[in-house]
Amino acid sequence: MEYYKINVAGVERDLPIVPVSDKLSIAAFVIFGDTDVVEPCARELAKKLPPVDYLITAEAKSIPLIYEMAKVMEMPRYIIARKSIKGYMAHPIVTTVNSITTKGEQILCLDQEDAERIKGKRIAIIDDVISTGASLSAIEKLVGEAGGQIVARAAILSEGDANDREDIIVLGKIPLFFKD
Repeated sequence: MEYYKINVAGVERDLPIVPVSDKLSIAAFVIFGDTDVVEPCARELAKKLPPVDYLITAEAKSIPLIYEMAKVMEMPRYIIARKSIKGYMAHPIVTTVNSITTKGEQILCLDQEDAERIKGKRIAIIDDVISTGASLSAIEKLVGEAGGQIVARAAILSEGDANDREDIIVLGKIPLFFKD
């Protein structure tokens, strides 16, 4: 197996390079269970944000990050855009997304309570890695429909075309790996 070495927030990791299609591979950055990465990245990313009322992310990979950021920022609540409509959700706002790391179309949704909570509030969208921007766009749509004001888009890493974006806050950049 091949690896791509990174140093992010002072922590080194060797990321396995894994295929996501016949022609494309990514350096897999998975923060689940890696508290040695999550805590320093949350601290560093929180320092770069403008004033915000709420943090929001898509279920599920960025949940440890947004949780730790909320703790660092002394925020009592954060918002998760869920990947399915749950029984407790009254009048959810729903949109679709095609992410580079998920096969096929999926949904993201906010329940009415979270939508009302973010109405008129300053919102930062948080992710672990931004690549195509599809997940980011889907969350932007949800926040917009709920009446929230997006003041920041942030991730631990960007990859591919997202490396050239000036509208996102990141701690590091990684390449995509294409097969000829």
